[in-house]
Amino acid sequence: MLRPDATAAESDAMPAIPAKRYFTIGEVSELCRVKPHVLRYWEQEFTQLKPIKRRGNRRYYQHHEVLLVRRIRELLYEQGFTISGARNKLEGGRNGGRRGAQPVEPSLDEVRRELQAARAILAGEP
Repeated sequence: MLRPDATAAESDAMPAIPAKRYFTIGEVSELCRVKPHVLRYWEQEFTQLKPIKRRGNRRYYQHHEVLLVRRIRELLYEQGFTISGARNKLEGGRNGGRRGAQPVEPSLDEVRRELQAARAILAGEP
């Protein structure tokens, strides 16, 4: 639970991951600030996310899976990726699938300015 006097930066920071081997879905939910039903949905969408299931289908996440959940959360909630875009990004795809993102091609003038700046740096000019 957040303190009433917590700053915005403190409230946005994720809690530290304890040194444990396995985490329950409730613990991962708190560590990653994602509801348990969202974690269960992400298991279906992201093949890399495969928690161990034991008695009664209880899920146990390992440390690397908690990090993966945080990465997925960052891609979806902070960087604005779609589910398929985040999936491609995690699989190493080139086009991340960001909403409304088109490949940006610089104009010739921009390229010329950058090349002139690079030439000046290499020549030792200010």
